[in-house]
Amino acid sequence: MPVKSADRTARRARLIEIIKERSFQEGPAFKLASGKTSTFYFNMKPTMLDSEGAYLIASLILDQLENTEADLIGGLEMGAVPIASGVAAVSYTQGRKLPAFFVRKQAKEHGTQALVEGLAKGESMSGKKVVVVEDVTTTGGSALKAADALRAAGAEIVSVITVVDRLDGAAETFAAAGLKFEPLLTLADFRS
Repeated sequence: MPVKSADRTARRARLIEIIKERSFQEGPAFKLASGKTSTFYFNMKPTMLDSEGAYLIASLILDQLENTEADLIGGLEMGAVPIASGVAAVSYTQGRKLPAFFVRKQAKEHGTQALVEGLAKGESMSGKKVVVVEDVTTTGGSALKAADALRAAGAEIVSVITVVDRLDGAAETFAAAGLKFEPLLTLADFRS
């Protein structure tokens, strides 16, 4: 096994451990953002905001994007913000520039009233190759909302990456929208 592949396998295994320790919960019923209820829940913020967890997520996403041409990385507020920021920082340490952005759920009524934040003055999404990230996907609705807003702004979505796919319809949602979907982990990694 090549060194990079072995290292990736070790980082992936460690990320699963951290998520199990910090972010995975089981209980009688949790209401999800999709409106569904479930007996398990991923609150990814404790992992995404942990220094080792943030690094592992960012480095694994960058591994996945190794042969993907992309100009920017981001997604819908709030879940995508720490992920995109981490990827942007780690990409710089690896000699790759992949700046972050985020899509607001709705444009502010003051200031620049921008729906997409993080772009430099005068910069637009038009013609940009973009990676959309999300912490957890169930049906894929949140990431699709971001992708639709970005497409409307002229961006090309080159990939949608989630940290954990709950295996509850997201793959089908993105396939129907013509989007490449690449989860780092799936529910199967936690329900063994």
